[in-house]
Amino acid sequence: MEEFIQPKHSFLAKTLMGMESILAEELTSIGAENVLPVKRGATFTGDKSVLYKANYLCRTAIRILVPIYEFTAHNEQMLYDGIKKFEWDQLFTYKNSLAINGTVFSDYFNHSHYVSLKTKDAIVDQFRDKYTIRPNVDTENPDIMINVHIHQDKVTVSLDSSGSSLHLRGYKKDAKEAPMNEVLAAGLIKLSGWQPGEPLIDFMCGSGTILSEAALIAENVAPGFFRQQFGFEKWGNFEEDLLNKIKGTAKEAELNAYKGFIGGCDHSPGAVKVALQNLKEAGLRNIEIEISDFKKYHHNFEGGVVIINPPYGERLAVGDIEALYKEIGDTWKQQYKGFKCWMITSSKEGIKSIGLKPFKKYDVMNGALECKYLGFDIYAGSKKAKYTENEG
Repeated sequence: MEEFIQPKHSFLAKTLMGMESILAEELTSIGAENVLPVKRGATFTGDKSVLYKANYLCRTAIRILVPIYEFTAHNEQMLYDGIKKFEWDQLFTYKNSLAINGTVFSDYFNHSHYVSLKTKDAIVDQFRDKYTIRPNVDTENPDIMINVHIHQDKVTVSLDSSGSSLHLRGYKKDAKEAPMNEVLAAGLIKLSGWQPGEPLIDFMCGSGTILSEAALIAENVAPGFFRQQFGFEKWGNFEEDLLNKIKGTAKEAELNAYKGFIGGCDHSPGAVKVALQNLKEAGLRNIEIEISDFKKYHHNFEGGVVIINPPYGERLAVGDIEALYKEIGDTWKQQYKGFKCWMITSSKEGIKSIGLKPFKKYDVMNGALECKYLGFDIYAGSKKAKYTENEG
């Protein structure tokens, strides 16, 4: 693979809806230039070091794409010809395996899988024409991952530098059903305004993703620390010494211990067992998790941050979800005065039943569900009168 990443190369970092501003801040902090938030992502420029850092250090990035080629296409033949026109043997050989991922927002193309197939056909046909042998397709563990994005007639072809999604940190060895995405958890923590040193409580912690990500932030452990490999490590222009330097600098910046409390509870013994196992795998031993109903969970703090991901109502009747969210609101008012309490949910009935008015609202996605991320300021003392009952 020839060197194609120039000192001012353009990149695209993908993230989840609602996390664009946080991702932009992270990219700026690692030295990226010309950072611009876009829908579910951010564009930026930089050199190979910035590319490696974006993968290794950004907590809210899903993947980092390296655009290499653009053209226009109105039909499948134009797509095939446009892909085949690019000299792919400049980037890899027929000995490399590849996988294609297509995303389509177009009136001319309506099936992303078909776009992926046509792209694959064009690439392997080019190699067959030149060398009478073609690269293999490997959807599980390819050497080269190619992303084809079509918006109307504009086709953007990129190399995927991340490989598997960056939310797969590598520390989570087990999970309860439908665990929270690590990138989502990190983004929610950042949006809450929580700072290491403040108490952080999750009294519906499930497999502990929010608490784990908070502890990694508090100890300044790079999110890429646990990963076995990034996609760019399979490229012919990979610089191992450069990546090792970035890893070494990140390791030196880690904090051996943090001041403050991170902990919570869950009513499920199985979930708590999984959470503790995941924390052990991550080397995070200062988090306290109990088996407890949230209404009975006890703390001794006069302020801090609560972040919870309660049931959304898919398996609960409307009356039950309303009762649960009322209990959550009542518990906040009674036991968390002085806290800022945050909740992610897709349940409109639940939100109306909390009995508090949020001071902040964000639109986010949890998987395929459109959710609200709501912050509630639980005033203590004379500000208690600012509670607004029965508002959501």
